This record gives sequence, C-alpha cells and structure tokens, in this order.
Amino acid sequence: MTTRLPSPFRRPPDGTHPALDTPAYRSTALRHPREPLVVLRQSLTELTGPAFGDGAVGPLDHDLTRQHADPPQGQRIVIEGRVVDGDGHAVPHTLVEVWQANAAGRYRHHADDWAAPLDPHFTGAGRTLTDADGRYRFVTVHPGAYPWRNHHNAWRPSHVHFSLFGQAFASRLVTQMYFPGDPLLAHDPIFNAVPDVAARARMIAALDWTLTTPGFALGYRFDLVLRGRDATPMER
Repeated sequence: MTTRLPSPFRRPPDGTHPALDTPAYRSTALRHPREPLVVLRQSLTELTGPAFGDGAVGPLDHDLTRQHADPPQGQRIVIEGRVVDGDGHAVPHTLVEVWQANAAGRYRHHADDWAAPLDPHFTGAGRTLTDADGRYRFVTVHPGAYPWRNHHNAWRPSHVHFSLFGQAFASRLVTQMYFPGDPLLAHDPIFNAVPDVAARARMIAALDWTLTTPGFALGYRFDLVLRGRDATPMER
C-alpha cells in the first residue's frame, strides 16, 4: 500500500477573491479591517470541534421544497456538485449550508421589508453533508431578484448563498452561486467585486440536463474548489 503525500499548496492568483474594501460595494467601507490582521495561534478547540456528524442533519434538510406542509411557489431546481481541494480530491463529510430568497426575491428575515410576498411554505435554508466522493445535493426553488440600497435602482441577481464548514467550527468558507445568462450580473457590485473574469465565472452554476428531472425540476451543477488556482471565490 502506498501513501499519497500532500502536494504543495497552490496559492490562488491575485483577483480570485474579492478585495476587503470594494468601493462599489458600499458597505465594505464600514466593515473592512483598517489595520493589519493579527494571526492567532489555533488551540485544541479550533482544531478539533465541534464536529458535524449525521445526527446534525435532518432527512429533509437538503430539500427546501418539503420542509412545510405544502410545496413553495416557484420553479423547482436541483443543485448538485462536488466539494474538492486544490488537486481535485474529494472533501468528504463536510457540512454544506445554503440560504436564499424565495421565488419573489424576499428573505424570511425581520430586516427584509420590501413589498414582495412571503411564502409560508418556504423558509429558505438547507443543509447537507457531502458523501464519500465529496458530492452534495439540494432541491429548492429558483430565487428571485430583489432591490437593495447600495446605489440608485440597485437589484441583486438571483443567487444562493453557500457556507462550507471544515472539521472545526472556526473553519468556514462562504460564497454565492449565480445562474447562467442573468442580465443583472453585469450590474452587480458584489459579483463584480471579484476582479478576475475567469474567477467570477466559477461562481456561475451550469445548467445540467443530467440533473434535470423530467416534469419536476431543472438541474444545475455547481462545484466548489476550496483552494489553489481554480479556487471558487470566497467572502473573506
């Protein structure tokens, strides 16, 4: 039996991740660090726990269309993909969480008060664990676009937020998944906060007919690469 040695870390090129201070995304001016970051030594708590096991995820947590008594409004979609490292190796048994607006573009959150209807049958949050091959799967509805107060007549494109946890709670990565052909992408300061065009493209899911369920839901593939030159852009 041979042991595979870990390959050297391939640092992503400049422009892969958004800058902490992005003037077009106005709220970054209020929250980005103004002093050099201080690296803290990790303790046993950060390195070992808490761990996420099968017991933390319910049987319907991955299916946002079956979490209530009746189905939600909107076009059903399936989102499936793999979580891999910089060398393409699977990242198994990692917790993947999603949250999103409903089909009308409204979040079930007290701070979201724009005049779009709430859907009583849609909470907008889900979670799952990747399998041994790093695969995950969600069933949900296509989120609607919505206005925000960043600039005059600002609208966010349809998107799904993704959060990935490592073996410890302190290891967390957050990104957003967008949909192909959305005309609002060209006008969105958050999407365009990633300077590199190729890196931005890695945040756009691909329509996948092999995942599309006839008569039920359109399928989208969205792979998440955690590091290296092909890393998915992440919020820092």
